[in-house]
Amino acid sequence: MPDLRPSARLADEDLTTWSALATVLEWLPPALDAQLQQDAGLTHFEYGVLYALAAAPDRTLRMSVLAGYANSSLSRLSRAATRLEQKGWLRRTPDPTDGRYTLAVLTDLGVGAVDRATPGHVRTVRRLVLDALTGPQRRQLQEISRRILRAVRDEEGWQPPTAAGPGPAA
Repeated sequence: MPDLRPSARLADEDLTTWSALATVLEWLPPALDAQLQQDAGLTHFEYGVLYALAAAPDRTLRMSVLAGYANSSLSRLSRAATRLEQKGWLRRTPDPTDGRYTLAVLTDLGVGAVDRATPGHVRTVRRLVLDALTGPQRRQLQEISRRILRAVRDEEGWQPPTAAGPGPAA
């Protein structure tokens, strides 16, 4: 039976803060999916896979690394990779340095798909998240997000390429 003593429950400002974040976590993913599905025939997860590959050296990552970036099981990633392969946007190949691993490679068609999907996605991210915040609030959100990520997991998640490095614009 759950412990419902006052110390075991969130209340007041803690409850208000948590409920706002929990609602964002529930509402934002379907909004991102809807725009990407409508404009590019992609889920947000698939876009993230393509985007990470576009930013990677030689547009190539091990499937296990890509799964880590996406916080995904290999089976979920494999299903998405199959859909992307069917569109000609991705190909999988054995890792020539260690055949136990599989590489995901973004094709030229996949680069085009990312390039076409990115402007609408950027507009949606700006409209739903960034434009609603001031500059200082954006920096606070970045720091808050990093702190939560570190509390969830010790490892780093996907990091955007440096301004001088390769990678798409979003």
